[in-house]
Amino acid sequence: MIMTPAPLISGTNAERSRMSNRQAALGQIRSAGQMGRAEIARNLGLSTQAVSNIIADLQADGLLVEAGTRSQGRGLPAVQYGINAEGGYALGVEIRPDAIFTAIVDLHGNATATRRRTLKNNEPEYLINMLLKLRAEMLEKTGVDDKRLMGAGIVIPGPFGQTGVSGLGSDLAGWQHLDAHALFEEALQLPVELSNDANAAAMSEQITTGLNNFAYLYFGAGLGLGLINQGQLVKGAFGNAGEIGHVQVMTANGPQSLESQLSRVAIQKHMNANNTIDITAIEYLFNQSDPKLMQWLDAGADALSQALALIENLFDPQSIILGGAMPAPLLEYLTTRTVLPTLSVSNREDNPHPRLQIGTCGRMAATLGAASLILNRAFTPNATSL
Repeated sequence: MIMTPAPLISGTNAERSRMSNRQAALGQIRSAGQMGRAEIARNLGLSTQAVSNIIADLQADGLLVEAGTRSQGRGLPAVQYGINAEGGYALGVEIRPDAIFTAIVDLHGNATATRRRTLKNNEPEYLINMLLKLRAEMLEKTGVDDKRLMGAGIVIPGPFGQTGVSGLGSDLAGWQHLDAHALFEEALQLPVELSNDANAAAMSEQITTGLNNFAYLYFGAGLGLGLINQGQLVKGAFGNAGEIGHVQVMTANGPQSLESQLSRVAIQKHMNANNTIDITAIEYLFNQSDPKLMQWLDAGADALSQALALIENLFDPQSIILGGAMPAPLLEYLTTRTVLPTLSVSNREDNPHPRLQIGTCGRMAATLGAASLILNRAFTPNATSL
C-alpha cells in the first residue's frame, strides 16, 4: 500500500511539547516526500535551530535519512530529508469471528509481511495466543527487530460496549464484557489503537485514494460503515458511529435489518450453508450463476439502494465505496445492479467521483487500515497537546 500525501500539519510554538513538533516535522516530510530544514522551519513556524535539533533527534532514532540536496538560488544546496521506511513498523490486526489477518507495515505504508489464519474459536485466550504466534512468524520472516514495532492497530467488529444492538453472527463471542484495549496491550507489550473494521478500512482507502469525504461500506462477517469527513474519521461518542447494519430496510418480508439482507452472514443463511460457505465458495457459485445466489444478490441490490439514499442524504459524501471480505465480482455486480437514488443530494453533475464504486485495497483493507492507525499517530500531533 503506497501512502499518498496527507494534509500539511502546522508545528507548535517553542514552549509546546517536543513530541508534537517531532510528529509535525515527520508529517511535513511525509506529505512532501522530502524536505530541507529551512522549508520545514517556515512551514511549522519554528526556528531553523529548533528544526535542526528535531532533525538530529529523528535521524538518531532512525526515522529520517538524508535524501540528497536541492539548489535554492545562491548558497550551498540544501540537504533534503526523507522518511526512512525501515525506521519503524506498525502491526496491523483484523479479527473476524472466523479468521484473523495480520500485517507488518513499514513507514512508507508498504506491507512487508501478511498472514491469515482460520480461527477454531474466538475466545480471548485462544485468539491472543494465535496473534502472538503470527507476530513472531512475521518478525522472523522479515528480520524486523521487535523494538522497531511502534504499536499495534487492532480492528474488531463493532459495536463496542454494552449497546442495544448485536450482530447476526458477526460479533466476537465472549468479548462484550472485556476491556479489549487493555488485554491486547498487556499481551503484546505495545501501544494499541483499537477500532472497528469499517473505520480501519475507510482509513486505508483514504490513504490510497486521497478522498477526504466519503463513506465506506465494509463487508466483514456483517456490515459496517466507515465515515471520513474532512479527512478525519467520524467515530461517535462511544466509537460506534456507522453501525449501519442495524438500520431497517424494506423487503418482501417487511422491515428487516440491512445486515440481514446484505452481508456474508446473510449469504450463508440464504444458502442454508451455516458457516460452511467461505469467500472462495461464494465466488465459485457466482461464476456458475447459481440461481439461489443470484436471487440473493438482486434482493441485496435493492437493500443497498435504500442504504445509499440514507447515507447520501445524511452525509453528502464524495462517493460511497464498497469493499472488504466479499469477492470482487460480487461487489462489481452490486455496483452495476444497484439503482442510484434519484431523491438524493448526491444526484448531481458536478461531482467528478462516481457515487458508488469498489475499493482499491481488497480484502486486506481493514488490516492495512489498522496499521495506518499507528502510522498516522506517528505523523500527526495529538490535538490535545497543541
